[in-house]
Amino acid sequence: MKLVRSLMLLLCLSIVIAACGGEATPTAVPAPTTAAATPTTVSAAEATATVEVTAVAEVSPTVPTTTTTEPAGGSLVVYSGRSESLVAPLLELFTQETGIAVEVRYGDTAEMAAQILEEGDNSPADVFFGQDAGALGALSDRFVTLDRSLLNLVDPRFVSSEGTWVGASGRARVLVYNTDVLTSTDLPASILDLTKPEWKGRVAWAPTNGSLQAFVTALRVSQGEDVAKQWLEGMIANDVKVYESNSAIVKAVASGEVDTGLVNHYYLFALKKEQPDAKAANHYFGNGDIGSLVNVAGVGVLKTAKNPEAAQIFANYLLSDGAQLYFADKTNEYPLVAGIITNPAIKPLGEIITPNIDLSNLKDLQGTLELLQDVGAIQ
Repeated sequence: MKLVRSLMLLLCLSIVIAACGGEATPTAVPAPTTAAATPTTVSAAEATATVEVTAVAEVSPTVPTTTTTEPAGGSLVVYSGRSESLVAPLLELFTQETGIAVEVRYGDTAEMAAQILEEGDNSPADVFFGQDAGALGALSDRFVTLDRSLLNLVDPRFVSSEGTWVGASGRARVLVYNTDVLTSTDLPASILDLTKPEWKGRVAWAPTNGSLQAFVTALRVSQGEDVAKQWLEGMIANDVKVYESNSAIVKAVASGEVDTGLVNHYYLFALKKEQPDAKAANHYFGNGDIGSLVNVAGVGVLKTAKNPEAAQIFANYLLSDGAQLYFADKTNEYPLVAGIITNPAIKPLGEIITPNIDLSNLKDLQGTLELLQDVGAIQ
């Protein structure tokens, strides 16, 4: 029965995703949109399709056969640091399966975390769905402690040491490179080598992206403030090329605009769905290099949640078979619950030699933002 249910869920996900485009650039915080009640338009330039909820209703065995204006399961406010094009279909399915309407605000993950902190006890958010451990850790004091039965579903290295957030999917940092220009043997063993003269003007990054910022935090934590600052200054002095997002970097590398770029692993596979012959591949830094950090996207439930029961249901849902299959099959991330098969084209998580670092220690996002501003990487 578990397999049948998983297949049915996967079929539903395929129908919903077919209505969406690819990756989206994180946007400034927009007005809230209600995922459950109306079709949701993906506004980013790279994904302009419209999600039609009714398309799911025609095939999902869990969709109610009658339409009501008032959701049976209550409502939930989600602040999402994950882009709309990646997770909106999943939130649609959550509503379809639970009857809980979702009002979601999308934005850059650091901005959404900062907004929750600024709003304090008056924040309307019930749940934060962040794209990296740094942003989740920055809100750790604002989260409730999650139930141990939920935390135990995931490897401890992807769970808050305080039990306040849990990873829902894994995302490895890589160096994507143009295969017409470089081979795997040309590439450096350490991310720190990218400041050397031979890489001058050949590397791209997205310093406003939450995943790059989380990596910088990890570099500060593991090797100290001076090393982190020297690396950032070295990259800038080496004419690193700046892009707004990981997806833009991968496209630029595949087109030959730039030779390499620092991104998360799954952006390559999103591009190859559109361009199977794209001249790009992922390089994983070896031997536990800090450049091979595996971060998480995860969830925390706010202490000030107006709908705490719905918030807990949402947290549980992200670790359900259906949601884990979604991450594996549709976003090409690493599912973090055992037993869910990853896309075979992606290097298995168990084969990545990751740095020895506790993701719970990446909570000083503010310190990283100040460092990036200090060296001139961001405004």
